[in-house]
Amino acid sequence: MTFARLLASAAVATALVAGPAVAKDWETVRIGTEGAYPPFNTLTSDGQLEGFDIDIAKALCEKMEVTCEFVTQDWEGIIPALEAGKYDAIIASMSITEERKQRVDFTEKYYNTPPALVVPKGSDITEATADALSGKTIGAQASTTHAEYAEKLFPDADVKLYPTAEEYKLDLENGRLDGAVDDVIVIDEWVKADGTCCEILDTLPMDAAIYGEGIGIAIRQDDDDLREMFNKAIAAIREDGTYKTINDKYFEFDVYGD
Repeated sequence: MTFARLLASAAVATALVAGPAVAKDWETVRIGTEGAYPPFNTLTSDGQLEGFDIDIAKALCEKMEVTCEFVTQDWEGIIPALEAGKYDAIIASMSITEERKQRVDFTEKYYNTPPALVVPKGSDITEATADALSGKTIGAQASTTHAEYAEKLFPDADVKLYPTAEEYKLDLENGRLDGAVDDVIVIDEWVKADGTCCEILDTLPMDAAIYGEGIGIAIRQDDDDLREMFNKAIAAIREDGTYKTINDKYFEFDVYGD
C-alpha cells in the first residue's frame, strides 16, 4: 500500500470514529453592531457601546448563560462580516426582510417601530406625500429599509444616501437636504436633543413588503441552535419584566409593537 493510500485510509478511519458533527458549544457569543444609531446602539466618547440594542443583547446573553463579546462594524458590511465569521449574531436594529432572509436567518422580532419624515423647522413641506416631496432632496442611510422606503414612497424626490445616520443629520442641519426618512425613535431622540434644527413632520405607514416582520437578530443560516437560544431568551425577558425595564429606560411607550 502506498503512503498516500495509507493517509487516505487513516482519514476515513478517523472520520468514522469521530462520527457526525455536533452542535456548537455557545459559551461565548460574539455580537456585531453598528455603534452609530442612537438611541439603539452608539459609541460613547470613551469608546463604550450603549443603547437599547446593547442592553437587550446583554439581557439575552444573561438569560442564555453565555458571555457576550461586542464587535462594531460599519452598516454596509454588517451581513458579509457575519457570513465571514467575524461575529455570531447581529443585534443592530435590523429589519427582518425577505431579501435578507436569502443570506441570513432571523430570530423572532424584539421591537417594531414605524418610520417618520423629518424636515427643517419652518419648511414649506407640509405633508408627507409623493406630491409634496416631488423635486425635493431626501436623505436616508444607505443599505437600509428606510432608504428603500423613501425611494418607493417619494419616487419623484432625489433620495440621497449616506453611510451613517449622523451624516444625513449633518446635511439636514446645514440646509443641504429638504428632509430625511428614518425610524421615528431615532429621529425623535435627535430632534429633542438638538432642539433647533428640525422637527418630525409625520410618521409614515409601515410597508410590510419593505419592513418585513419587525426588528430581529440575524444569525448565520446553519446556526439553528443559536437562533432558538435567542428566541427562548426573547420570550423570557418579555415574560419576566426585564424587557419592560430596558424599554422604559429609553422610551415612553412599548416599542415591541403588535
